[in-house]
Amino acid sequence: MLPREELLKGVENRETVARVVDQAEQAIKTWEIVLTDFLSPPELAEIREIFQRLTDVELAIWGGYPQAERCRVAIARSDLPLDQSQVEVAVLDIAGNFLFDTATHRDFLGSMLGTGIVREKTGDIIVLGERGAQAIVVPEMVEFLEMNLTQVRSVPVKTQRIDLSELKIRQPKKKEMTTVEASLRLDAVASAGFGMSRSKMVDLISGGDVRVNWKEISQASSTIKSGDLIAIRGKGRLEIGDIAVTKKQRYRVQMTKYV
Repeated sequence: MLPREELLKGVENRETVARVVDQAEQAIKTWEIVLTDFLSPPELAEIREIFQRLTDVELAIWGGYPQAERCRVAIARSDLPLDQSQVEVAVLDIAGNFLFDTATHRDFLGSMLGTGIVREKTGDIIVLGERGAQAIVVPEMVEFLEMNLTQVRSVPVKTQRIDLSELKIRQPKKKEMTTVEASLRLDAVASAGFGMSRSKMVDLISGGDVRVNWKEISQASSTIKSGDLIAIRGKGRLEIGDIAVTKKQRYRVQMTKYV
């Protein structure tokens, strides 16, 4: 038996993590590979952290392409071979003429949920401008969505399954930069990386808009370290690279900003 209550202590996404722990128990008992639905980045971060402590189960995480935000998790006993090819996902092409009625990610997601499915059945949605979008979903939802997803905004759409190899992935734009700071405080490093005033960054942190490694951070004085990922809602992500101490005892921080 897994130490369920100990594993759940202090987790932010308790309901989701508890469900995954139960699925891990099932995988151990049945010697089968158990699949979760799609999970969000904060949920995935907590699950990775929790399951690192366990030696009797193994995870494979996959969302259809390497940069996918929303992913499914395959769980198996550590005795069993497991890789991302066993994490089943399907791709839908949602085609229509959006030249005169532009649709956003929210519009496509809203139309999908409007058919009656729940968010956990959908992964990432890649918007293709005036041509429509592609959506990653659990395979068992394909036929239902092909029949029921017929309109997005005012635009009629044709929804059909395509091969994973036809996924039109856009590489994120990134910018390499370096800053020198007196400390490794979150507000100092993040304000330099996102190009905004420190007071504005403090407001975003206290307002719950900033996550470090997908965990909400409310303290501007939190210390940043190499390898951390800082995400701000609506403004992209900042990956912290090497940190070196200068002769004047300041910190030279290498960063990569993704937008």
